[in-house]
Parts: sequence; C-alpha cells; structure tokens
Amino acid sequence: MKKLMLGNEAFARGLYEAGCRIVSSYPGTPSTEITEEIARYEEVYAEWAPNEKVALEVAIGASIAGARSFCGMKHVGLNVASDPLYTASYSGVNAGLVIAVADDQGMHSSQNEQDSRHHAIASKVPMLEPSDSTECKDFVKLAFEISESFDTPVIVRMSTRVAHSQSIVNQEERQDIALKEYVKTPQKYVMMPAYAKGRHVFVEERTEKLTEYAETSPLNRVEISESAEFGVITNGACYQYTKEALGNKASVLKLGMVNPMPIKLIRDFAERYEKIYIIEELDGIIENHCRNIGVNNVQGKEIFGYIGELPQSVIAEKLLGEKKEYVEFPEDIPVRPPVMCAGCPHRGLFYCLKKLGVTVSGDIGCYTLGAVAPLNAMDTTICMGASVSALHGFNKARGAEAEHKSVAVIGDSTFMHSGMTGLVNIAYNDSNSTVIILDNSITGMTGHQQNPTTGKNLKGDPAYAVNLEELCKSLGIKRVRVVDPYSLAETEKVIKEELSAEEASVIISRRPCALLKYVKHNPAFAVDSEKCIGCKACMKLGCPAISIKDGKAVIDHTQCVGCGICQEQCKFSAIK
Repeated sequence: MKKLMLGNEAFARGLYEAGCRIVSSYPGTPSTEITEEIARYEEVYAEWAPNEKVALEVAIGASIAGARSFCGMKHVGLNVASDPLYTASYSGVNAGLVIAVADDQGMHSSQNEQDSRHHAIASKVPMLEPSDSTECKDFVKLAFEISESFDTPVIVRMSTRVAHSQSIVNQEERQDIALKEYVKTPQKYVMMPAYAKGRHVFVEERTEKLTEYAETSPLNRVEISESAEFGVITNGACYQYTKEALGNKASVLKLGMVNPMPIKLIRDFAERYEKIYIIEELDGIIENHCRNIGVNNVQGKEIFGYIGELPQSVIAEKLLGEKKEYVEFPEDIPVRPPVMCAGCPHRGLFYCLKKLGVTVSGDIGCYTLGAVAPLNAMDTTICMGASVSALHGFNKARGAEAEHKSVAVIGDSTFMHSGMTGLVNIAYNDSNSTVIILDNSITGMTGHQQNPTTGKNLKGDPAYAVNLEELCKSLGIKRVRVVDPYSLAETEKVIKEELSAEEASVIISRRPCALLKYVKHNPAFAVDSEKCIGCKACMKLGCPAISIKDGKAVIDHTQCVGCGICQEQCKFSAIK
C-alpha cells in the first residue's frame, strides 16, 4: 500500500519493516517525529531517554543482546552521544544498530550548523544519506543489513528538508527477525587497551571493505544526461535541488553513502566531463575526498560557500546564470520574530530577572526566547546543560561581585538531560550560585514530549516521576524554593532572597506550559480604556496578546489565557 509520508514517518516505517525491536532516543528537531512515529507500532519497544548518550548506550546494549535497535537525535545530540559512538565503532554489533542524526542546515531550530559527516569520518562508521521519504524507508532497511554484514553501527544522516517534506512511500510487511544469540565475547565487547588494539585493526580492515562496497552499492548511482554540459556530484536534499535547477543540463553522481565514499566510481564519472561541480550543504566533505583521490577538476565551496542551504534558485544562478524572479509586495511586511506564547510561564520569571538587572546564564529550550526584546533577559546560551556549569565558572571568576547578581536558568527536561552534573559541581566545589529550574511539566521546545519529571513515558502511560525538590537536595543543595511565575511579586521576592544568601540555592519556577491540553485557563482579561493612560507598562512583558491601539492597551481575547501578570503590572487598575 502506498502512502504520502514525511521523511521522519517513512524512516520510522523503515525501522518497523526491518524488524527493529528496541528504540531509545532524545527529542531534537528535526529528528523527533521518527521516535514518536515508531512508538505507534506495538511490536517495537520505544522510549525517551534522559539524553542522547544514555539513549545510544541503551541501543548498543540492545544490539549486543541480539535485538535490532535504533537511536535518534539531532546533530548537536550526536556531540553528546559521541563518547559511546566512537567506542561502539570498535566493538561493533551483534544485531543491527542504526543511528539517525538530523542536521539543520539553515539553523531553523538549532544553535549551530555543524556537519555530522565529520563524526562519521572520525568514528569510522558508515553513513547513509537519503534524499526523499522513499529513500528514508529503504535506506533504513539497508542500513540494518550493512550493520550486520560489516559488524558496525550505521548512521543515517537526515536534514530538516528531508525529515519534514513528503513523498510517496510503498509500505511493506514487517520482517520477522529473530533475536540473535548472545555469546560472551569480552575480546569484542570489553574495550580495554589489550582488546581495543585488536579491534582497531578490525575497524581499518572494515573501512577498506566498506569502501569496496561503496563502489557498487545501489546507494550510489550515476544519472547520465546526453545533453549534459558538465557533471555534478551531490547528496541528500541537494540532489533534489540539483535535479530541479539543472534538469538535463548536468549528469549527476548521487552519493547515498557519504562515508566511506567510493574512489573508482567518482574517478570514472569525473573523467567524462571537463568540469565537475560538487553541490553539498555545509562543509566540503565530498569535495575534499575528490581532491584526496586525485580528482582535481572539481569546484564546490568557492562557488557555493559553507553556510546555509543551497536551494534551487542558488544553484541555477551560480551554475547557469539564471536569476530567480521574486514577487514584490506593494507594502512592507512587518517582521514576526518568535516570541513566547501568551500565558507562557517563563515570561513572568524573565520579567523579574530583567527588572532586577540580573546576569542570566541561559540554556537550550523555548525559554531561550527570554533573550529577545522586550525582555532581553539572557546573557549566554551555549549548549544543553551548560547554563549551570557556566554560572559556576562565571561566579568563581568574578567572586562576590557576581554571586549576588547572577543566576542560571534551565528547563526541567534539560536539567534531567545534563544539568544535574553541573549542580553537583556547584555543591561539591562550594559555589555560591543560584540556579532556577523552569519546570513547565513537559519538554516544550520540541513539541511536548514526556521526560523523567512528567510522570508519563513516551506512550503516555504512567511512569515514575522524578521529584525535582528532593533530587536537588540529594545533590547537595540545602536551599530549594518553589515559586509560581504567574505571581510577579512572589517571584521577585524569592529571587532577591536567594541571591542574597551566602550558599548555593535552587529556585523551581513551576507552572505547566500554557499549550498543554489538560491546562485549564482563566477567562481572558480586558482593558478599561477609560482607566488606561497608555503608559505601556504592560507592553514590557512582551505578551503577544497585548497591543496598543489609538494610544491605549488592547488585549486579544482569542490569545489571552488569563494568566494575570499584566493585571499585576498595571498600576491604574485598567486591566480586569
């Protein structure tokens, strides 16, 4: 049966059809839906892990036990999971192990634009890269076969465009893959130096065999056009852009296996044409490989650069000199930067932090929007969990001057991901630092996934819920306070008290995400225009439900959830 599927949905279908048994992931756009979709299949055990390192370790353990397994994450998540990845390359697999990493060219929802192909090269693990939903499903199934045939984990590199675009997928029956026998083999799975040295030899020999496989693999294919003026070597989403932009004007070598890459196949293709263009997003991985194997009639990054996506218009303009005609609007369209939702529990907290002039060490989540106008309440954002550790370093560097005027903010899910160890460091090294956990009862930034604090698992079934207060105390923090960020006065008071303390403390800002379906909202507020003097104090909150019309504040009742912080802000009782 054929069905129109998102790339992520098709990927999940491939896992199902390939007989995958165990799935452990951490949500991260644009990879999240793979795990959400595979959880719909009852034959597969699926879970959210606290972070990507744990998730990959679970999948590795399942593979060793004899079950085909999978782990999914976004590109920065692979940084977290790189520790087990590099060693799993040595130990290899028992049953097949497939890892999805979704890159985010264009940084649609990410803090950087790194190219995950570097991890595949450095860890010496094969990497496949599909170009559409059909290939997502088919490449996953082939990835399991490669994994078991060559005794290796296999990475499948996705991208935002492939993950979130749709094409037709032919659905097939699930393979009945029996659990493989587990045989105790310490020289294969115990990676201490004496055994690891032998496994390194295996890895190098495996790479040679995989390179030979790449020469004839159906993953790589040549599309010759009789009217071609030049040749193009490309991969992933760029293949689709290339075909649409260039049509029959170019012959194409499409690389579906981007590590290791073939040698003879590329040389033979390059000999056909005087000019070969490499069209790949982000770094020049294919281009450098071509030059390393003696193919020098290639051009790539000097034309297309290293930044962002390479859509059809860019390819057509760079290679054919065809400029895309754009429709001009008669009026200027106002910019619409992302903002925290109306009723977002983080708004009140950030307003108080800005009012107090506090230096804020930020983290990754929807609360990162606290950095933008009008709140402008965040000073740094580095990576998941870094806010806590960075605050400790900041305070140790600047001493008492900073200790009473700086905080870290981190979400509940991010705290479970990688914030706990930073808090242990604060307690262990006697750091007078204040950490604020923004507990909105869900993993908000990736679309409301469960986490270890919510009391539900991936499938929504009841699960053990970590008690943040008790956890923080067990990590060595004696001062733990809970506030409701809808109460500005209470929140401001507690922040002042904890900043004035001479020891480490944690404030838990607790209020469920306003978009959760089970959250019951209060009636919308309205402005008494006769009492409103147009002071715009309410506008300082940055709530999208509040605007100014004819010099007076106006509240959009379709957006307002009745959180009440604007009423508390108004000194003229104009909001009721």
